[in-house]
Amino acid sequence: MEERTVGDYRLIQAIHTGGASVTWLAEQTSIRREVIAIELTDFSQRDTFLDNTRAKASVDHPLIGSVYEAISEDGHCLVALEKLPGRTLAERLTANETLLPVEFSHLLRMLSEAMLHLAAKGIATEPLTPESIHFDSHGVLRIGNIARAGEPDPASAANDIAVLGQVLPPLIPNGRPGASRALTVLAWMRGEGIEQALTWEQIHSYSEQIESQLVEVSHPASLPQTGRVRKRKSPLPAILGATLGIALIGGGAAYLMRDRTVTVATPPPSLPGPVSISAGEHPTPDGGAGSLRAFRISACEVTIGQYADFLEMLELLDPDSRSIYDSKDQPADKSGHQPDDWDAMLTAARDGSTWEGRPMNLFCPVVNVDWWDATAYCDWKTGRLPTQEEWFAALREKVEKPEFLQPSGWGPVTSIGMDDKTLNGLFGMAGSVSEWTRRPASNPANPLGKKLHVIVGASFLNTDNGALSRDWTDDRSQRRPDLGFRIVWPPE
Repeated sequence: MEERTVGDYRLIQAIHTGGASVTWLAEQTSIRREVIAIELTDFSQRDTFLDNTRAKASVDHPLIGSVYEAISEDGHCLVALEKLPGRTLAERLTANETLLPVEFSHLLRMLSEAMLHLAAKGIATEPLTPESIHFDSHGVLRIGNIARAGEPDPASAANDIAVLGQVLPPLIPNGRPGASRALTVLAWMRGEGIEQALTWEQIHSYSEQIESQLVEVSHPASLPQTGRVRKRKSPLPAILGATLGIALIGGGAAYLMRDRTVTVATPPPSLPGPVSISAGEHPTPDGGAGSLRAFRISACEVTIGQYADFLEMLELLDPDSRSIYDSKDQPADKSGHQPDDWDAMLTAARDGSTWEGRPMNLFCPVVNVDWWDATAYCDWKTGRLPTQEEWFAALREKVEKPEFLQPSGWGPVTSIGMDDKTLNGLFGMAGSVSEWTRRPASNPANPLGKKLHVIVGASFLNTDNGALSRDWTDDRSQRRPDLGFRIVWPPE
């Protein structure tokens, strides 16, 4: 098809022709920006085309391609989309290119975060294919905008996961550290050796753990044949065992995939999932009862490793876009969300050394965060901070006397002793670190005074009152080495 101009767009080269549209490599001439333009050719489909375009334009996520503009006038119907950097996974597969297992685990983790965002927003999607997934030489993943109009299909996530599990194994080279673990996750994605299909949330958890444990790091991301490889000490204890292939299902089952033998093991341990709290009347912190909507609350406080992912994601963004998760009332003079002494904290957690005299790893709770930091992270995770009423309702479920919980000390969030774990599966409510809550409340000692923000739970530095501990503050910018947070989400 010949080059031509539609409005502000010069259609340079047709790269795909579908039943009702043509996809072009194009240029927005006014600003000389390369774009992808989809031009409608069957005008009986105009309403559907525009509905799908509006659905794509509603997506606002740094890992998902943006919609720039739509034109529907003068006999033309066209949408201009962001031209994503990097090669698609389909191109890599066609060229028989591979990724280091640590790169592939990073890719899966970021991909699952984007898909979880779309699911949390209730956005229907087109099938996710290797053609939609871009991965550049710096390890940055971007996804073509696959939003569509209509209601989400409950089966679409499982279908997408199964398809990727089938087609992506050739991206992983044999013989590299972590290859068998990455291939095992892909086997589970296909449904091999497990009873229930994997979810994006599980894929995120498994890939996060594999990525953290691999001792091989590529910088920058590149092909194994040309990549520059540096070594680092593994930051975590051997959570996955020697490999994922030690504990075999049913005495051991091997799956042959394109000359790769993969031992399918039981899934690796992961941080526990959120705890669901039902709607209804719940005890309040001040001795009464109140009605709450159903919600889910994270079983553990947010960890150093999880928070590091958040900061790394922000670094990938253009500097002008890094305020995307900032609260609307965040102080104008606050820039960024790095905790105090973050570099030293993270280095100690990765190396398994000490920080401020305490043993560290990536599963220890993140501290030295202020209310604005905690709120931004929760927004990134499509959640929010709990109110003190929600926090207390979760604490009191199946716990008649929360004062009997024994405050736990410093350590990984899942290594809390059973004396500081509730029957519904919440860790560290009486100790570990104190936690930010969402909104201000009255102090019962001064009910007519100003409402202040509430910090709940005792900590390893101050065990007074255990799970019933509360502090009121008018300084949301305060950061302490024993103050962290956990997250609340709507019910599933």
